[in-house]
Amino acid sequence: MFKRVVPVLLLSNRGLVKTQKFGSPKYVGDPINAVKIFSEKEADELVFLDIEVSKTGADPDFALVKDIASEAYMPFAYGGGITNLSQADKILKNGAEKVVLNESLFSHPDLVAQLIQEFGASTVVGCVNVKKDARGEYALYSHKESKLRPESLTSHLKLCADLGLGEVILQSVDQDGLMQGYDTKLLSFVRPHVKVPLVALGGAGKLSDITAALNSGADAAAAGSLFTFYGKYRAVLITYPSYKEIRELTK
Repeated sequence: MFKRVVPVLLLSNRGLVKTQKFGSPKYVGDPINAVKIFSEKEADELVFLDIEVSKTGADPDFALVKDIASEAYMPFAYGGGITNLSQADKILKNGAEKVVLNESLFSHPDLVAQLIQEFGASTVVGCVNVKKDARGEYALYSHKESKLRPESLTSHLKLCADLGLGEVILQSVDQDGLMQGYDTKLLSFVRPHVKVPLVALGGAGKLSDITAALNSGADAAAAGSLFTFYGKYRAVLITYPSYKEIRELTK
């Protein structure tokens, strides 16, 4: 069975940005133009994460979701600032197929059950940020507060399972944007704790990294920089592997 290869696009103030280790966001272009290119290249699906609204507490950008849907010829998920059922409903009605929750898994765990009851488990995705602590141990990380969280990673993964999420995106903060490969040890560690589809995110720099992630337990490989930058000087160039390349990587 072939597995998915998913571009992840970070949004900030309606622009497309890329980060390194969750910091230093660099503007890399217009998200709608990127959607058009990924549509032309027949990407499997897209994930949009608005890193600005999750910091400020603002509402999701519903108009931008609608604009994305008008150009996306593939399913896409949207995350950022979702704290209630009404917001998720509007995002889905504006064209997204899935909603992604991160901070709300801690602050509004009851929201997951509401969403699943209303829209089905396959519509609700959890995003888990992981960063090594001072001892080199894997710990949960809050993008909103820019610090490690007190909960243990394994207890949070159990919570994700108990909540009934449709899939889990596992994001390595330490590898984010470095293009040095996924944290395959992290994937292998987490895999036994996640019974739903597991999506690897953070670190892909070449196509063979995708295969390494899938061989380490991921059901799908997601990436941002790999599909946004080209060459050693990181020139902005939106790319996506051909159908043949993806099938070779994921079969």
